[in-house]
Amino acid sequence: MRIAPDWKEYEVVATGDGEKLERWGDLLLLRPDPQIIWRAKTPLRSYKGIDAIYERSSTGGGGWSFNRKNVETEFVLHWRDLAFSLKLMGFKHTGLFPEQAVNWDRMMKLISSSGRKISVLNLFGYTGAASVACKKAGADVCHVDGAKAMVERAGENLRLSGLDSDGMRFIVDDCFKFCARELRRGRKYDAVILDPPSFGRGPNGEKWKLEEGISELAELVARLLSENPLFVCLNSYTTGLQPAVMANVLKLALPDNARIDADEIGIKTNEGLILPQGCTAFAEFN
Repeated sequence: MRIAPDWKEYEVVATGDGEKLERWGDLLLLRPDPQIIWRAKTPLRSYKGIDAIYERSSTGGGGWSFNRKNVETEFVLHWRDLAFSLKLMGFKHTGLFPEQAVNWDRMMKLISSSGRKISVLNLFGYTGAASVACKKAGADVCHVDGAKAMVERAGENLRLSGLDSDGMRFIVDDCFKFCARELRRGRKYDAVILDPPSFGRGPNGEKWKLEEGISELAELVARLLSENPLFVCLNSYTTGLQPAVMANVLKLALPDNARIDADEIGIKTNEGLILPQGCTAFAEFN
């Protein structure tokens, strides 16, 4: 298990009964988490000071309920010297996955120690935390996501982190179609981040299901790599999808000189537990 480092403004306070109690800056939030099948030592809803609770609907989806007036539903969170604009969104999200800091840290170290300008392609880039981290380390970054609002927030996170837009591209597009066009253009990248959802839709209704599309996408990515690639990072949030499965996807798609490792990633909780939050397969090159 790889653990996210250096969080000071985020923590998991307690877990149990399918939910996690988290502190996001000054906000105390209660959200569902399918990995949490154990009983809570203390009922989480008995904790004082909870600002908002994400309540699931019996018909699907859900929404936020608030325990006090004037809860700040938009706020800024910091990791090291990076800043992220967050929001209490639909379907329980805030716009950031804190456990991914373990990958931001690894990518930044690889980029900054490479001794050359690195070009990064971030597919399913969401609100751009990984893009901002790579830019901070000195890379040029192409950020691609199918949701215009998420791409706009990625640009905002870049500005909040005090970084300029030189060497940055923000693209609203279906990731498959974008990769196919980049191949036709002859464009190459030294590093690729694949952060796909379990299910999703592109800007024109294109359907995505991880298990059905990830191998084909990994093969496309392999063709986009430069002659001297640095890394490929593949994330999965699909419950039950083992790290070895993701490693196999990369091993079959990437060149033979790829050194691949895969593991669960997680967050330490204040109870002394480690909360699993998906897995990552990571390829580095000679």
